[in-house]
Amino acid sequence: MSKLVKGLVSNDVMRRLSGVQDAVLADVVGMPSDATYALRKALRDKGIQVMVVKRTLAARATEGTSLRPAFDDMSGSLAVIWGCEDFVSLAKAMTSIEASGKFAKFELKGGVMDGERVSAAKLKDISKWPNRREQISLLVGQILGPGRKLAGQVKGPGGKLASQIKKISEKDESAAEA
Repeated sequence: MSKLVKGLVSNDVMRRLSGVQDAVLADVVGMPSDATYALRKALRDKGIQVMVVKRTLAARATEGTSLRPAFDDMSGSLAVIWGCEDFVSLAKAMTSIEASGKFAKFELKGGVMDGERVSAAKLKDISKWPNRREQISLLVGQILGPGRKLAGQVKGPGGKLASQIKKISEKDESAAEA
């Protein structure tokens, strides 16, 4: 490939990856075309984007970005996968695809999260973390728990006091009638 063509391809990769902070790398070399199509369709339905690119071109295109560390110690062609609401959701989706066995040649190679390289083993650990929505629901539960307890503590004695006042008023009414 001439330098001119490498420059053009590198610029295209740079344009497509602009704004991407976190990504997963996978090996898809050797997958049959129907499996590749099915994989890309399954990922597209989840809002995940895939781009297969040679490691050296991707490293050249991502120079100076947070994605650059992902391509260290890699070789050959790699699928750069990005998208989802957050990196944990992306890791969950990718590990579930790999574990399904539906795509035999699909193999996770690692990725980059917050500008730091992540190994394939660490990626599987990250997939067990709660994603953004799960973290928000945990936080809301932690916030509402003490509020619910406080409301119960305020309502309990107030309810007892109201029932005692009601009994006294009923006694006064029955005494007045008699």
